Amino acid sequence: MFDTKILGTDEDSIAYAAKLLSQGEVVGMPTETVYGLAANAFDEAAVRKIFAAKGRPADNPLIVHISDISQLEGLVDRIPPLAVKCAEKFWAGPLTMIMPKSEKIPMVTSGGLDTVGIRMPSHKVARALISACGFPIAAPSANLSGSPSPTTAQHVLNDMHGRIPAIIDGGACGVGVESTVISFEGEDGIRLLRPGFISAEDLMEITPNVLIDKGVLEKLGENVKVRSPGMKYKHYAPKADVTIIDSSLEAFREYVKTHADNDTTLMVFTDSDCEGLDIPHICYGANDEEQAKELFDVLRELDIIGAKKVYARCPNKDGVGLAVYNRLLRAAGFQVVKL
Repeated sequence: MFDTKILGTDEDSIAYAAKLLSQGEVVGMPTETVYGLAANAFDEAAVRKIFAAKGRPADNPLIVHISDISQLEGLVDRIPPLAVKCAEKFWAGPLTMIMPKSEKIPMVTSGGLDTVGIRMPSHKVARALISACGFPIAAPSANLSGSPSPTTAQHVLNDMHGRIPAIIDGGACGVGVESTVISFEGEDGIRLLRPGFISAEDLMEITPNVLIDKGVLEKLGENVKVRSPGMKYKHYAPKADVTIIDSSLEAFREYVKTHADNDTTLMVFTDSDCEGLDIPHICYGANDEEQAKELFDVLRELDIIGAKKVYARCPNKDGVGLAVYNRLLRAAGFQVVKL
């Protein structure tokens, strides 16, 4: 049991966090996407502490974070030519690329797979911490497994107080949803395993051959091996029972008029969506980027207000909207009403 400390982003704080990581401890760190639960990617015992702190299934792979492109060599056995092009265009930034792992990466870090996901965050504090450590950092989202990902240090503290020794407070995350995760198919193909701020449309600037994996929009079986985090288990879920209403605004209003009860809360884009409805509501953003930034905060807010049953307006299913829909779909346990 730790007395979890909140650290600043000054040089001394980063040095202290790096010392904890070098001693095999786990630290909460900010990134541009969500807060991560960081440990030495090479240290099996330290990585197991991540799984223990989160209550995370052991077959859910972790993403390895680097601070410089030169660190990629030695972590993977082969760098596909398309990966070089993606790194040149999107790194540093919210893109994770899955490649064949080297023997340096323990199986516990890769979730028992012979591949590993690598990304270079654009957040200056995250990169400063990795550089101060001198080793790559394995870091899934810093939340209890299954609950909404954290976008502030307070979110991390709410979930991890007593479980880890320290959290670096780097302010609110700018993107708000986890990184895009891709793998490579042959010489010219990209498979999108988890959508994020870097969209399928963005990836098509690298190659027109971008395939969206069925796991992005469909529930996968319990025995299916997955190459990316966030594909298999129920994630991001508040305590409330969430249902997505995939419809026009008019049809959404008509549906909730006839199905809402005293336990119902609406999750909508803006206040104007609830015109003519006397039902409590919470807004999660007027456009794709706002929704990506606000979604996890709003899902946590539902728990704070004690929401029991939620009807959510369906976001867009392209661009950054696909990332929002992917996360909301899992928060809803794949409960969707199409009208």
